Amino acid sequence: MMNLVIYVISDSIGETAEQVAKSVISQFEIENYKIKKYPHVLEHDYLKQILEKAQEENSIVIYTLVEQDLSNFVTRFCEEVGLPCIDLLTPLLNAIAYRTNLKPLREPGINRLLDDKYFKRVEAIEFAVKYDDGKDPRGILKADLVLIGVSRTSKTPLSMYLANKNLLVANIPLVPETPLPKELLQIPAKRIIGLTNSPENLNVIRQERLKTLGLSGYASYASMERILEEIEYSESIMKKLGCLIIDVSSKAIEETAGLILEQLKKC
Repeated sequence: MMNLVIYVISDSIGETAEQVAKSVISQFEIENYKIKKYPHVLEHDYLKQILEKAQEENSIVIYTLVEQDLSNFVTRFCEEVGLPCIDLLTPLLNAIAYRTNLKPLREPGINRLLDDKYFKRVEAIEFAVKYDDGKDPRGILKADLVLIGVSRTSKTPLSMYLANKNLLVANIPLVPETPLPKELLQIPAKRIIGLTNSPENLNVIRQERLKTLGLSGYASYASMERILEEIEYSESIMKKLGCLIIDVSSKAIEETAGLILEQLKKC
């Protein structure tokens, strides 16, 4: 049986057209086939070379080209030489334009921009995990934002929430017995957010935390004396750094994050 050759041509990565081709081929008992993918096709000369190769191999052409001139070029070429071709985008673009009365942008690479945003978000989440809870103070210098505060002031969930906004966030616990990372003194105060909580809230939250760990609720970690000592220490550090201080005691994560994002806009 003659080998089936499908040319996939795209101004992006060509994944959509390739998957469509594979899905359709699976409906036939075809073992000998080849898909030749040509991504990032943005020039007429390059497109012509690809189509000439497709003609030589008597192939089928599937394309996703949003630029009108390139799309029309493929249609004309294939009609002239009798090459089967399928335009996966134009019919749907036309249908949406008809229903919405809007004109499509016809801008190549928009999908790639969305992909870039996705990968940046993944990078930000990985950053938040890597530099969570002061694991590596070197992250302070790389971060867009550094959250500081005593234990149980929502530093980690806030870091993850802000990471989903594509921000590189590190967080540092403030403990009286632990020296302050020198890196905190090397970045502008506008990149630091101090988080605090009421002693009563911290007392309840820490007792619950100890219970989940199977420890006594009367440990010094949850004692009011210890909590007051930590709050006093943390607030003295925050004032020394000159950073914004947010009391999270009556705020949801989203509300605190909103205040932080507003602060960043002012910077």
